[in-house]
Amino acid sequence: MPRRIDAHHHLWDLTRREQPWMDGAWAEPIRRTFTPDDLTPHLDAHRIDATVVVQSSSSVEETRELLALAAGSDRIAGVVGWADLTDAGVGEVLAELAAGPGGDRLVGLRHQVQDEPDPRWLDREDARRGLAAVADAGLVYDLLVTPRELPAAIDAVRELPQLRFVLDHAAKPPVASGERDPWGWQLAALAALPNVDCKLSGLVTEADWDGWKPEQVLPYAWHVLDAFGPGRVLFGSDWPVCVLAATYDEVVALADRATLRLGEDERAAVFGGNAARAYGLGS
Repeated sequence: MPRRIDAHHHLWDLTRREQPWMDGAWAEPIRRTFTPDDLTPHLDAHRIDATVVVQSSSSVEETRELLALAAGSDRIAGVVGWADLTDAGVGEVLAELAAGPGGDRLVGLRHQVQDEPDPRWLDREDARRGLAAVADAGLVYDLLVTPRELPAAIDAVRELPQLRFVLDHAAKPPVASGERDPWGWQLAALAALPNVDCKLSGLVTEADWDGWKPEQVLPYAWHVLDAFGPGRVLFGSDWPVCVLAATYDEVVALADRATLRLGEDERAAVFGGNAARAYGLGS
């Protein structure tokens, strides 16, 4: 049976560091430490064989900690970490991470581009130099952007064909308002580029947390599948952030409904095969 992979989740230990993005009462449901032991029951319940854990703070030290967790886990197959892309020495930092404990699990890098004041941050010369260093290191770059930053993301993906990109959370479409564009046509423009995949993740937290219905979210998931095709879409839970709007069970159920029209092999790709290919996770 093909491996099932959760291609996007987080872990954090608030006794080690704060998560500055948890900046209000809205974050209370997730303002605690989340460990691999907390995640395991969800993985077991849905026969998830492997995962990719993704950074949640702008911290190289957090990346080291996630790599150490991965080294001691039979479930965490990959780590998408953080390093300062604008640092001229980012290549050396990536080499140091790869050589350290769990370094063989380092599969990618991510920066919170959505939080940068400049919507064209990805156009900056120092950011582009950093992205080229990610490619040189043989790693993937996860795009954390909203529709505001999508134009610059499209340009970066087009101009760095040597780098594999993975779009997180489908660029956070405006599910709560029900609007489709400009997100819809921007996503299609990005999907036309061959060196980018897209995670089917994070959609529930773009909906009304307390009142969303699958029928409101599914059109956005279907657009992702139509734009990228089932060969370039990766399932991700976005746990525990998803808990703000939905349980792990509800997120999996929503992805199951979104992919009902696909063939068996296509569903297997979305729920594991595409993540293995994109991140080089092996068999």
